[in-house]
Amino acid sequence: MADIPETAISEKFLAGTGPGGQNVNKVATACQLRVDVFALGLEPDAYRRLKTLAGSRMTTEGELVILARRYRTQEANRTDARQRLNELVDAALVRPERRIKTKPSKAARAKRVDTKKARSSVKAGRGRVRVD
Repeated sequence: MADIPETAISEKFLAGTGPGGQNVNKVATACQLRVDVFALGLEPDAYRRLKTLAGSRMTTEGELVILARRYRTQEANRTDARQRLNELVDAALVRPERRIKTKPSKAARAKRVDTKKARSSVKAGRGRVRVD
């Protein structure tokens, strides 16, 4: 789990949207979490991965904006937003495994050519029959 400093995070509570009756109109339960990505001290390649994973949630100033409004209470939405932030940063810190290029063996290449030749002769035999 990534260690995110509190100084990099700012929270704002907004009025939620959608169903909920009077509760939606009266109580600001939705949590908007803004994180200064540069304050996290990520390596350049991890920052690049985070930027790709975040997509439109990342601003041009390097802020990551997470909006949590799934639950009806402030505390639940706050916890949800922080959990989603941790998951995003953890995913960005995982370095993908390098792919090792492989070559087909000589026997495999020969077998491929042989099957192509066999298929070619089958298809060539389907042409019109010429009587000379």
